[in-house]
Amino acid sequence: MLPSSIASDSQNRIEHDARVCERIRAWGRCSPRSRGGKISGMPQRGDVLDLGPIGAVFHVRNSAEDTEGRALEMEWVLAPRSSGTPVHIHPTASESYEVLEGKLDLCVNGKWSTLSAGDKASVSPGIPHTFRNAADSSTRVYNTHSPAMRFGEYFGTIDRVVRSGVVPSNRMTFKTMLYLSLIMTAFENEIISVRPPQTVLRLLAAVARSFGLRLPVAQ
Repeated sequence: MLPSSIASDSQNRIEHDARVCERIRAWGRCSPRSRGGKISGMPQRGDVLDLGPIGAVFHVRNSAEDTEGRALEMEWVLAPRSSGTPVHIHPTASESYEVLEGKLDLCVNGKWSTLSAGDKASVSPGIPHTFRNAADSSTRVYNTHSPAMRFGEYFGTIDRVVRSGVVPSNRMTFKTMLYLSLIMTAFENEIISVRPPQTVLRLLAAVARSFGLRLPVAQ
């Protein structure tokens, strides 16, 4: 059992991030903390990733290093009315969800279902899926990608793009989609878009490169 002071600090931090995320759509940047204020190439336990364009903050609970490559485990805080990611698959990895607080809408192979606190679900490799928080309050989810592969680097790259300020941190724009296409086409072993099709993202990535857009390099 955690000491009460540590447990209290953890809960206060989660509640703080939830309050910030609730305001994402109303005012600018959701800028959560990370160790040292910056995420390097591979996120570590304790890092916090800013995925503001999809209305999310990801707390890294166990990294690939912690699990010897077996999994990447994160605790998500999803803002109210956040739409989640494009429909996608993980070619060789499974993904699981456990709702800790609130509700999570999960779409698996074209079928939507709503998970409440305490509910769990998993998605097998190669199955199209996405998620959203359709509620008017924040949702907390314990999320696992297994095996870890390069998912930490994938999410860390999104975090670096958002923190760099080159895209709006509180909404999805065409420029954000161009950067997302660069990221998703760089991690095709981990994630492939279904809607829009990956071929569209490859075309968008080519457009992004023609505009001179480049992904921030990890420090």
